[in-house]
Amino acid sequence: MRPSFSALTAVSLIALFSSFSNAQSQVASRIVQPLNASQLITLKGNTHPLARAEFDRGVAPATLPMERMLLVLKRSPEQQLALTRLLDQQQDKASPSYHAWLTPQEFGRMFGPSDDDIRTITAWLQERGFEVNKVANGRTVIEFSGNAGQVRDAFHTEIHKYLVRGEEHWANASDLQIPAALAPVVAGVNTLHNFHKKPLHGVSKRVPMSSVLGPDATGSDGSHALVPGDFRVIYNINSVYSQGFRGEGTTIAVVGRTNFDETDVNEYRGLFDAGFGPLTITLNGPDPGIVSFGEQVEATLDVTWSGAIAPAATINFVLSASTDTTDGVDLSELYIVDNNAGDVMTESFGQCELAFSSSQAIAISHLAEQAAAEGITYMVSTGDTGASGCDDLGENVGSGQVSSNMLSATPFNVAVGGTLFNEHGQPSLYWNATNSSDLHSAKGYIPENAWNETCTSGCSDFPPPLAAGGGGVSMFFGKPSWQAGVTGIPSDGARDQPDVSFTAAAHDGYLLCVAGSCQEGGLFIILGTSASAPSFAGVMALVDQKMGGAGSPQRQGQGNYVLYKLAATENFSQCNGSKTTGPPAASCIFNDITSGNIAVPGQTGYGTSSGKYQATVGYDLASGLGSVNVANLVNNWASVSFNSTITNLDLTPKINIVHGQSVTVTASVTNSSGNPGPTGDITLLSGSASGQRLDTLPLTASAVSLPTQHLAGGSYDVIAHYSGDKTFAASDSAPVAVTVSAEPSTTTLAMQATDFNGSLIGTANIPYGFPMIPQVTVVGQSGVGLPSGGVSFGGEAANQTIFPVLTLSNQGAAAVSIPITTIPPGSHSLQAQYSGDSSFQSSNSTLVSFSVAAADINPVLTLSPASQIGSRTQVTLTATLNTNSAGNAPSGTVEFFNGPTSLGTTALFLSAAGGFVSPRTFNLAQSTASLATTLPNGQLSVTAHYAGDTNYQAGTSSPVNVSVQPDFDISAAAASMTITSPGGSGTLTFTITGDTGYNGTINFTTAACSGLPREATCSFSPASVTGNGQTTLTISTTAPKTAAARGHRLWLASALAFAVAIIFSSTPQKGRWSALAALAIAICIMPIASCGGGSSSGSGGGDPGTPAGSSNVTVSASAASSTGTLTRTTTFTLMVQ
Repeated sequence: MRPSFSALTAVSLIALFSSFSNAQSQVASRIVQPLNASQLITLKGNTHPLARAEFDRGVAPATLPMERMLLVLKRSPEQQLALTRLLDQQQDKASPSYHAWLTPQEFGRMFGPSDDDIRTITAWLQERGFEVNKVANGRTVIEFSGNAGQVRDAFHTEIHKYLVRGEEHWANASDLQIPAALAPVVAGVNTLHNFHKKPLHGVSKRVPMSSVLGPDATGSDGSHALVPGDFRVIYNINSVYSQGFRGEGTTIAVVGRTNFDETDVNEYRGLFDAGFGPLTITLNGPDPGIVSFGEQVEATLDVTWSGAIAPAATINFVLSASTDTTDGVDLSELYIVDNNAGDVMTESFGQCELAFSSSQAIAISHLAEQAAAEGITYMVSTGDTGASGCDDLGENVGSGQVSSNMLSATPFNVAVGGTLFNEHGQPSLYWNATNSSDLHSAKGYIPENAWNETCTSGCSDFPPPLAAGGGGVSMFFGKPSWQAGVTGIPSDGARDQPDVSFTAAAHDGYLLCVAGSCQEGGLFIILGTSASAPSFAGVMALVDQKMGGAGSPQRQGQGNYVLYKLAATENFSQCNGSKTTGPPAASCIFNDITSGNIAVPGQTGYGTSSGKYQATVGYDLASGLGSVNVANLVNNWASVSFNSTITNLDLTPKINIVHGQSVTVTASVTNSSGNPGPTGDITLLSGSASGQRLDTLPLTASAVSLPTQHLAGGSYDVIAHYSGDKTFAASDSAPVAVTVSAEPSTTTLAMQATDFNGSLIGTANIPYGFPMIPQVTVVGQSGVGLPSGGVSFGGEAANQTIFPVLTLSNQGAAAVSIPITTIPPGSHSLQAQYSGDSSFQSSNSTLVSFSVAAADINPVLTLSPASQIGSRTQVTLTATLNTNSAGNAPSGTVEFFNGPTSLGTTALFLSAAGGFVSPRTFNLAQSTASLATTLPNGQLSVTAHYAGDTNYQAGTSSPVNVSVQPDFDISAAAASMTITSPGGSGTLTFTITGDTGYNGTINFTTAACSGLPREATCSFSPASVTGNGQTTLTISTTAPKTAAARGHRLWLASALAFAVAIIFSSTPQKGRWSALAALAIAICIMPIASCGGGSSSGSGGGDPGTPAGSSNVTVSASAASSTGTLTRTTTFTLMVQ
């Protein structure tokens, strides 16, 4: 098929403006100041989250092409309110605007910038060297091209190269800056980077055609592969076809950024009766070709399966090449919406919201909003990694971040999630053993759970470890008016997704011809919400045709207006799509998924009931409203009505209001015809529909005229939000600007002190190191509302100790989380200083007085060794200063005493730091001092005395009584002894010197010598000394000995001669030969035994004696004492030459 070509080309400014209607002159210009290059404003939220310093690889060349950038334009608040109301009224059958869809040009004239603003912006771009390619018809963006140098000069940001996960990217390194005069109209650029979105599918192995054409495509694990006929049976589509509705006359626009092989689609259609409607390829710019196999799978899947469900629909595949600055996905979206290129639109790409900037969120939302106003029903896949949309299918464990798909999160698209068939071990209940003519084998509806095929160990490649349906809560977009009235919808004020789901699991994956596989006899099995979204796009094409009746199909716009109203009529107790005891009731429109979850490994709560998110009755964040019975959906589409409302608000007064002052609220909620009827209440919000709640007031006869005192301080807009009731939809009022000044506040400080058991004590003479907790409360003069913000501390005590800055709780109170324990002894004063917020003025508490006393100390003394101490024994005295304080440890010195006599002084060192490590866990401070010394003879009473410091009182340990015995010493007359040769001996004199009064007996035994060489001995003379005296040590050595071989032989010959004589003299003749034989054996054995095992050394045995050399010999002298045994030693060197 030859693609139609509609490439965007640069045109002159005159041509750009010639198409705009005169009606545009009615739109007020918002650029009212001259453009001044020195007056710049930073556009926050225009930097990609991954453009970070750790990934930065340097500045891009100035000549780097920056093609097809999209300058994002903002709407005025008045335009946005009007558009929001229009979208509601387009879905309200009672409104004159019901299904009055706009063209892109009409949308631009009504909700875009003025002609003058467009001229000013485009002229500014051109003056900076950019080429302006096109102003979008809907005036949401301006497409322009240039290079990195021009971007730097115009937007004051550098383009850098980044290396993330092994992939190189270009991106701006900082937020953009533009002339402040442009800020009312310009939101930013979408985008200045090539962190592109990812396709939301997974690919299994290729399977042979024979496995599909046989009885059924059944895996060894009981899984099946889906053909279109299976899908039609399971979700009850065939009866819609039998009514003549196959999508004829409708166009499904498919978002693409790579080309594909049309032969694959045609082969598939022929094999499986999977569509016959026209297939066109619209090129939006240059043809990128087939970018990769994965991208080709995405394009082929979206085209094939949207047409398989709506076989007569026209499939318009819009193809845009990506550039270094703009994703082809964004360009294709823009082309479809801005050229009204489809009644239904499907997109199967995505990325988590955490990966997007606020300017991208505006661009994505504004374009989707334009699609809704044009009547386009816009389907987007929610993702394939569960609640962790930032992660990739190929990862084994997720990052733990919970973030949903940005593209499916807007309030203006249908977010399509995934389910998993559950045959509960009985596949024969749901699958036939033989195929029908279109090769399907499904019997009917199969129970479904939320899609989750995640795995933590022993995982296969298919499904990948993180495979699960996407869903979650938007961080950018508030709750839309239509997302109400159904059991289970969270009261979170945010856009929740998915809206609906279809099967997406590998367990029963989608069959696909791709890359010529069917021509080669094979197909691929695909998983992912990339298959669910185009399938639901096909369903919406059937709805469009059905709603057109016999005429042309009728667009339905944002389908959620009807989907949620239909779900509100369901009896979910009869529509449980997860039960295995039978299908949902035949009247059910939705198959309510009540089992399973979409949590993935790495998330908090994975594998438990707290994992995000769980399927439940009604709406849930795992499967939305559930899957659909297509026939019931199509046939009941017109049975419900969306009743839009208009909320009006006025406040009196609006300025010079003091916080807490009474302000009269006048509000009303009417339906589209202007008549009252809505019931419930309105909520006053600050700033926007997702802003801070100020007050809630009840409606009486659909109106409010009541006072409120709850307007927060500051200058801002107040919006009245009506949340809807069973009949009427939600709506928001136009903003009302107010100015509220802060009221006076009063700050109160209380100092709480406790012991370490938590019992309160007084604040006079608090022992140093005891926990002290300053407690602060702040109240306003009016008593309305609760102050927020920070509290710091002043006063004399704050100069002594570091106090943390506290943050007031939502009760207007604060206290330190970790008790203060380091305020020094003395009298102190402390003051709490509240910094104020927009509603409450700053204030200081009165000074609070308290006093701290020095803490007691408990010194404990220990000695080592503790016994058998002589006057010459080295003793270590250790004083441990224990405290009952969590403050700083004691410092200074400890002096040791024997009675009144000082033994020495030494410094303390820290052995345990005091302080609280948590509100209830603490460590007591402790210091230690040690002194190594000898002690005098006698009965001693040893103590340790601490003199105290500024934090601790002085203290003395309990005495340790110790008996020190008179001692002796031993010394050698020389440092060495020399023996001239082994076998010789030598002597050395030792002197025993006893202390005064020592009369013990010192004994010397042969064991008193240690370290002697081999075969050396020692002896002492005398062997004992009493009191004082000398002893002489004699060391004897051994000479070497060699055994005489000749003597051995003579002995042996004599013995043999004697034995022979005995045999001949005493043995009878007959026995002599036996005796001689025995003697011969003995002769053979004898040398072996006598020669030490048959050694052939020739030495015949012997003794080497004492070896020559040097030895260190220690002499020990021991004497009994009343406390044990005293031992003294000395060492000398023995030289044997």
